[in-house]
Amino acid sequence: MVNLSKNIESNVTLTQSAIAGGVAGAVTRAIAQPLDVLKIRFQLQLEPIKKGSKYSSIFQAVCSIIKEEGVTTLWSGHIAAQLLSVSYGTIQFSSYEKLTQICKQTNPQFFNTHKHWVNFSNGAIAASVATVLSYPFDTVRTRLIAEEKTNKAYRGFVNAFVNIISKEGSSALYKGIVPTLAQIAPHAGIQFFVYKLFTENILNKVDYFQRRSHITTVIESSIIGNLLAGGIAGVVSKTAIYPFDVIKKRLQIQGFQQHRKFFGKQMYCNGTIHCIKLTISNEGFLALYKGYGPSLLKAVIVSALHFAVYDEIKHFILKNTNLNK
Repeated sequence: MVNLSKNIESNVTLTQSAIAGGVAGAVTRAIAQPLDVLKIRFQLQLEPIKKGSKYSSIFQAVCSIIKEEGVTTLWSGHIAAQLLSVSYGTIQFSSYEKLTQICKQTNPQFFNTHKHWVNFSNGAIAASVATVLSYPFDTVRTRLIAEEKTNKAYRGFVNAFVNIISKEGSSALYKGIVPTLAQIAPHAGIQFFVYKLFTENILNKVDYFQRRSHITTVIESSIIGNLLAGGIAGVVSKTAIYPFDVIKKRLQIQGFQQHRKFFGKQMYCNGTIHCIKLTISNEGFLALYKGYGPSLLKAVIVSALHFAVYDEIKHFILKNTNLNK
C-alpha cells in the first residue's frame, strides 16, 4: 500500500537512487516530449495565442506541426531532452536521498520535527545542483525545437552542441541560467514538500482508514498513490514558477533568431530583466503564462510518472538486493 517502509527508505544507497532517478527521467521524457515541444513553441510566440496567429490552441498547434513539419517534429531535440532528463533525474534524486540521509543521521530529532521543511530545502538544493550540471542539454534541446525545419541551423544534437560553442562560446550553453535557478529551487522544493506531505500524511491516513474499514477500492496500490501525489505536486509547483520558464526559453534563443523567421516576430533582449520588461510591455502580463496549458498537462504527467517510476524502481532494486543477501 501507500505506507512506505522506513527501513527500506533508510537503506537506499546513492547508486540505487541515481539508477532509479535516471530511469524515471528517461521514461517520463519519452512520454512527455510532444507536450514539451508544444510548450516551447507557445512560449516563443510573440503574437497573441488566438485565431489568426501561428499557433492558437493545443489542437491547432499539433495539427499545424504535423502538417507542415511532420509528426517526428513532436519529438524534436529528443536526444538532448533524454540526456537532460537522465542526467537531471540521476543527480537530483541521488543528491536528495543523500542530503536526507545526512540530515537524519546528523540530527534525527530536528529532522522528525521539521521533516517537511527539510524535504523542501533538500529538494531545492538537489535540483539546483542538477540544473547547473545538466543545463547545456536544455539549451541545445530548446534550439533544436525552436528552429525552422526549412532553415535548419543544426544537423542534430552533436552538431548543435559543437556549433553553439564554436560560434557563440561555451557561455552560450548557459543562456537563461539566472531565471532558471530562480525558478528551479522553489519549484523542486515545493514538489518534494507537497509530494512528501501527501504521501506521508494524507495517503497514509487513507491507507489506515482502508485497513480499519476493510476498504480496498479507494487506492489500490502504492503506484496509484504515488501518481496522485506526484501529479498534485507538479501542478502546485509549476503554477508558482511558470513565468521564469518563459523568460528562460526566450533567453536561450538569443542570437538564434534568424532561424526562426518562419514562426513570426522575434524578440531581441539583453538579460533577464530586459526580457521580462519587453514581454510585459509588448504582450501583457499574461504573456508570462504562454504555453501554460500544455506545460501544466506535461507537469502533471511528468511529475506523477517521475515520482511513481522512481519509487517503484527504487523499491524493486532494494527488494531484489535484500533477496540476494
